[in-house]
Amino acid sequence: LVIATWPRKGLCAFLGSELHPSTTLIAWLAAVLSVQFLGYAGLGVLALAIVLSAPAAVQSWLDYVRRGRWLLLMLWIILAYNTPGEAFNDFPWAPTYEGLAEANLHAVRLVLMLACLAWLFNRLGRDGLLSALWGVLLPLRYLDLDVERLLVRLSLVLENLQTPPEKGAWKRMLDFQPSFAQGPSQLQLRQPAWHVFDAVTIILVSALFTGALVV
Repeated sequence: LVIATWPRKGLCAFLGSELHPSTTLIAWLAAVLSVQFLGYAGLGVLALAIVLSAPAAVQSWLDYVRRGRWLLLMLWIILAYNTPGEAFNDFPWAPTYEGLAEANLHAVRLVLMLACLAWLFNRLGRDGLLSALWGVLLPLRYLDLDVERLLVRLSLVLENLQTPPEKGAWKRMLDFQPSFAQGPSQLQLRQPAWHVFDAVTIILVSALFTGALVV
């Protein structure tokens, strides 16, 4: 495992795409956790921030929503019909007003979580995600955990997911004769050096997350 770093200067480290991958991952995690506590106003602000910071992620976001539309619908129905309260227009077959409100809010939250996922992949990509995990998991090395092996295995998994399996591969796996492609002998991660603006970003994200919990 080879880590290549380069220095950053000025505000471009904070405003540009050179934000440290680990900082991006921490911001994403804070956003995903905050979604569970935000109302419609907060969710709207978060959606606007995602669109403005990564316009190219909108198409992936819409694709995620389209693929998960049936799951979203089923979750909406479950919440709408299993929340006690007053029936809608007093119809015996209709969900409750409280159920509709709860189902709508949770559906919007799930859609925003998909937006956060699209934003993360757009900002980092495969190599950036591995670099981000390296930075976040680095303190675990002091607990004698093999972080390098974990990243190498994760890299191989992500690489295999991008390659469609050969016809009949599942039969060979059942026969205990899987065919594994030879991966790279060396994994090289490139990431910018840590900058003071990364620390400022983490402090701001932590403050926003705390505010979401309090409100």
